[in-house]
Amino acid sequence: MASSFPAHNLESLPDELAELVAQLPRLKYGKLIQQALATIVRLAGEEIDRLDWKILSAALQDLEQGFTTFYPYKHVRKITIFGSARIASDTPEYRLAMEFARHVVDRGFMVMTGAGGGIMEAGNQGAGTEKSFGLNINLPYEQGANSFIAGNDKLLDFKYFFTRKLFMLRESDAIALFPGGFGTQDEAMECLTLCQTGRYGPVPMILIDRPGGSYWQDWDAYIRKHLLEPGLISPDDTSLYTITDNLEVAYETINRFYKVYHSSRYVKEKFVIRLNSELSDSNVEKLNADFSDILTKGKIEKAQAFPEEIGDETEQLPRLVLHFNQRDFGRLYQAIGAINQMGTPPPAVAAHPEIK
Repeated sequence: MASSFPAHNLESLPDELAELVAQLPRLKYGKLIQQALATIVRLAGEEIDRLDWKILSAALQDLEQGFTTFYPYKHVRKITIFGSARIASDTPEYRLAMEFARHVVDRGFMVMTGAGGGIMEAGNQGAGTEKSFGLNINLPYEQGANSFIAGNDKLLDFKYFFTRKLFMLRESDAIALFPGGFGTQDEAMECLTLCQTGRYGPVPMILIDRPGGSYWQDWDAYIRKHLLEPGLISPDDTSLYTITDNLEVAYETINRFYKVYHSSRYVKEKFVIRLNSELSDSNVEKLNADFSDILTKGKIEKAQAFPEEIGDETEQLPRLVLHFNQRDFGRLYQAIGAINQMGTPPPAVAAHPEIK
């Protein structure tokens, strides 16, 4: 049975709202809660339709179940598997997806799928019950939850595609795409768009085909002919993804991405890269020599945690800080690749890249 979030007891709502408002100054995220409440209050004073309120209510319920379900697993890296719901269980693609999921789970990652059949079913089957998430959306055809995730307390039913996709990306530390139809193509392009614009990632994105298959190579040929050659994308944008028909390459791509690079965030106008191990001064100098084109000013420099980061789980990690131009994300991925070739991760990180 999928996660269920029963309707709130509306009779007690006025008292609960009054109590919440009274507690706002003492709550850890009181200001953000106040902003959310203020948004709803403002909307209540506007002329909007009943359908608008239904959309808002359903979207909030989608968000509620996503936030509460994923929170206990926030320190475990997760890999989202995309691919066709129509691929049969006796195909090489199905077996490949199942093997991929089994391997990454053995390494300690968790796996997320769209909970349907085909490649999604293979991912949940390979990952097993304890390490699987299923993010289902009810369609009039072909989208019941597969038997390997049905009944799991990590199966979520979403009303909307946009809230479902939000969590499939927000919670994911790597993307693995297997062959598929319109939905898979949409997921591939949206992932790339969000990576290219910095709204998602940086994360490794691997496009996996069966040995000798040409599905993603043909896709890549289209990208290069119709997008790259006319100048519609940058040559560096092809650094946002890796195409392979070899699972060993897929595994190594994921592990290598988190070898020295840990995570990143913006602190005001500065881009902060957290590292699993500190780089030498000479390595930082080389980064400056090779990647000065992505800076708006200054240099790439070593740093410690900023005040805004104090108290989070990465506080003790060494950092690099730079004024990134927030445009050349393909080059940023190349810089991360260079960083991962420079440092040596601590033994615990080398053994467990899935912990964040």
